Amino acid sequence: MGCASEGAKSRVVFRIMPWQPPLEMGQYPSYNRHMKRILPNRAILRLSGPDMLLLLGRTVTHSVDNWQTGEMRYGALLTPQGKVIADYLAMLALDNIYLDVHADAADDLEKRLKMFRMRSDVAIERLTGDVVTEGSWVDVRSPQMPHRAITPDGVSAIAMPEEEWHAARIAAGVPEWGADYRAAEVFPTDINMDMMGGIDYRKGCFVGQEVASRMKRKGKIRKRTVKLRGDKLTPGADILAGTPVGTVTSVAGTTGLALVRTDRLAKAEQDGAQFTCNGAPVTFDLTDWQRAEIDSHVAEPADD
Repeated sequence: MGCASEGAKSRVVFRIMPWQPPLEMGQYPSYNRHMKRILPNRAILRLSGPDMLLLLGRTVTHSVDNWQTGEMRYGALLTPQGKVIADYLAMLALDNIYLDVHADAADDLEKRLKMFRMRSDVAIERLTGDVVTEGSWVDVRSPQMPHRAITPDGVSAIAMPEEEWHAARIAAGVPEWGADYRAAEVFPTDINMDMMGGIDYRKGCFVGQEVASRMKRKGKIRKRTVKLRGDKLTPGADILAGTPVGTVTSVAGTTGLALVRTDRLAKAEQDGAQFTCNGAPVTFDLTDWQRAEIDSHVAEPADD
């Protein structure tokens, strides 16, 4: 599937800045401000060569214009039908672009980028020893997320427990490939990519651009990932308000993420319905923009 040779290594070293876990995550014994911690389930693809920006510019959702060295951008490669194959954080270094992607999506993303490369002068390889750790690169999706760095093999580091990672991202309202969705299951707006800077609708052509732009032009997004709270949340469980309004996708304690039909949620609120999951009450912890989107559906009937 196009994995790089064992010798592929990063030459980038980033200054480490402390990251404080959100209070609602509780206390985790692995947290140590003086030790780098490896973020779970991440892999690194490195792009290099004079056409590396050109390749991303015509294939992925984020813009490559005015991209400054040291700047992180969020994006994805889509199917021609507009669904997410893999999303990633892209870090621009002096001579390379590093794609921080879920480990289980990395081979597919590498293979597809090589397919789109054609005759472009760009090398694409998966780094085999380097790891994604807490560091100085701010996660552009949310300031609550751990800051990141690419740390060379051999540097002392410890693993961040997966339960801590998921608690952090769920608290920040950030869905993740492999937990909340997999390849070709969701549209970018389903996982709020448009609201986290992951899509540039003005950049011109990219794979799946026609579908993504059409959904934008229609003006009413009817599926979103939202944060919710409840005592009996389990991944895959329906959220009910008489009828289903959404599905829980991941959980950390009594907090979770769910993919919901925002028009149905708005109608249920308007009717005064109680929301439940596995028979227990749930409440939604909505951002201001999510609240505004849901309220915009009130005047419209919910589709079946």
